[in-house]
Amino acid sequence: MAPGNTRETPQVEPCPVRDVLERVGDKWSVLLVVHLRAGPARFSALLRAVDGISRRMLTRTLRLLERDGLVAREVFPTTPPSVEYSLTELGRALAEPLDALSEWAMTHRARVEDARLRYDAMHA
Repeated sequence: MAPGNTRETPQVEPCPVRDVLERVGDKWSVLLVVHLRAGPARFSALLRAVDGISRRMLTRTLRLLERDGLVAREVFPTTPPSVEYSLTELGRALAEPLDALSEWAMTHRARVEDARLRYDAMHA
């Protein structure tokens, strides 16, 4: 605090909705959770299944999902060790609304694209 300043800056509590949406709202997390709904998968299978994700981003996203309790990581004692990722109970609970969102996106993709084209044409 600056000399002569007797006011303290109020501590703002983090918004729980924002905190959770930061994790589950990013495209890589959504795609991984939706993919893992089908069952456990190894790192290399996830890398092939999620188009456009880099090794670094896959590693980072899996770690964050694991930290948030959405994904479990199991290491098998093989040579070399193999690792498998799966949804936790919490992750499976999240997968249901994400499946609905994915279905909505697939159903309405063309309409969204049309709207974008109209908007871009009007604002060119």
